[in-house]
Amino acid sequence: MKRTLRRSGVRAGAIFLAVAALTAASAAMRHRPAGAPSDTLVASLRAEPQSFNRYTARDLSTSVLTLLMHDTLVRINRMTNEVEPELAAQWELLDDHRSYRLRLRRGVRFSDGAPFSADDVVFSFKAIYDPAVDSVLADSLLIRGEPLVVAAEDASTVTIRFPSPFGPGLRMLDGVPIYPRHRLEPALKAGTFRSAWGVSSRPEDLSGLGPFVLKRYVPGQWLTLDRNPHYWRRGDASSTVAHMILQVVPDQDAELLQLESGGIDLTQSELRPSDVPALKRAVAAGRVAIADAGVSLDGDLLWMNLRPERARDRRARWLQHRDFRRAIAQSIDRQAFVDTVYLGAAVPADSIVSPGNREWHVPAPLPDFDVTSAKRVLASLKLSPRKSGGALQDEDGSEVRFTLLTQKGNTSLERGAALIRDSLASVGVRVDVVALEVGALVARIMRGDYDAAYFRILTTDSDPALNVDFWLSSGSAHIWNPGEPSASTAWEAQIDALMTQLSASEDREQRRTAFADVQRIMARELPVMCFAFPRSRSPSTRECRASTQRRFARRCSGIPTESAYAPNDRS
Repeated sequence: MKRTLRRSGVRAGAIFLAVAALTAASAAMRHRPAGAPSDTLVASLRAEPQSFNRYTARDLSTSVLTLLMHDTLVRINRMTNEVEPELAAQWELLDDHRSYRLRLRRGVRFSDGAPFSADDVVFSFKAIYDPAVDSVLADSLLIRGEPLVVAAEDASTVTIRFPSPFGPGLRMLDGVPIYPRHRLEPALKAGTFRSAWGVSSRPEDLSGLGPFVLKRYVPGQWLTLDRNPHYWRRGDASSTVAHMILQVVPDQDAELLQLESGGIDLTQSELRPSDVPALKRAVAAGRVAIADAGVSLDGDLLWMNLRPERARDRRARWLQHRDFRRAIAQSIDRQAFVDTVYLGAAVPADSIVSPGNREWHVPAPLPDFDVTSAKRVLASLKLSPRKSGGALQDEDGSEVRFTLLTQKGNTSLERGAALIRDSLASVGVRVDVVALEVGALVARIMRGDYDAAYFRILTTDSDPALNVDFWLSSGSAHIWNPGEPSASTAWEAQIDALMTQLSASEDREQRRTAFADVQRIMARELPVMCFAFPRSRSPSTRECRASTQRRFARRCSGIPTESAYAPNDRS
């Protein structure tokens, strides 16, 4: 979930929609907001960016800006799932089967006019791996704990050597923006790179290789971007869209109203099931078309805080127990979850991996819905009904109660948290749902200051080897207990071994078999639970689908929908 509270993501990052957020949610460009010229796109962001430096921030808004302002060596085509050239025009695998030689595009310039070269690539990886930078991307660019070796052969040729065999190969580079050495090397040498390109930076101090450049940021309100005059790709979005305005709209209801009224052209979120009836008039009038992209590759997740420091909490003996998680799973009717939370526009989860990820999904379901069994499991933990009836109490006579954090303003998360609360109340467990703005929520999760969380973790690629920071016990996006020095449980050690095997192998069936075992272990131990995967439905004008969306699809297909913690981003 890079996966990434690094999307991930968690994205989630490994998985984004084929035509996502800023691309797919286009409204009629002819219905312009007041004062916005016809060559301007107006989009929504659900939260302010935490930084303009993707190497040090994993929030979704920073990821969106990165995709608009920067570029990568290669990019995964979300429609075909194939690796395609980007800044690297071509590459070859060398005889050692671990090294790649990449030929960079010639004549490419940064947005400030400075030439792009192999030195910028070498610098970018140096910054990511620098311990003083403590980059959020570093974990996802390690193979068995070892970094890639990146060297410049000449100004337009780079070699990248993997420290050991790695099945996905160059797919790993999809989420790595290349930064300008001439702008940031002084900060790296001075040890101030972590604070470089913060949100207080002047727009003219930023430089990138993407189609847009930042012109102005008004905190809490909007960001404006202009077309990058030096963007290397011709005929892309940059040739038809001169300006972008990103409005900060934290609430999905307000976002929908702006979409209907023509106040925004693009939304960060895919459609909620309840939005479809509201858009009927716009659909009937031909202003908006709704596309069903199938089952989403990411779902909303529930997890308990299993960090060892939480063991000091007197409730830990039941709150961190596997059987308590089993009782939670047995208390929740997954079909009711589909019907109530997603209004039928979802499928019940039968694995932690979505059935939409056809290559890697195997059935590994949660325990069946069974309230009687759930009560029996809770009793085995010495949780008994209070004399007053209803709620359970533990051995100390304290009420069995915990707090569940979720995101404020996200309807599916708020509805899901409410259903979890009500379902657990039926077996005597009291849940206090606390909805927070996304920035505050992620901060609480990152600090470990919570009992349980219900949130969406985005992954950056469908291949699980590119989300090892979620699966490995040492990973920073191992959300229930991140950054373990060594696996704290036998089952996490099993997953570590399987993921290491999966990452190293080039045999497709061996890799699939290993990840099937990972999914089954997750279903048995239940560190993270998913109850349903929604269908992805995106609005766009019929007009835009034939023009603007097609041009934007290549650029923005990696932008995650919804707010999330993108692991690699993949938060």
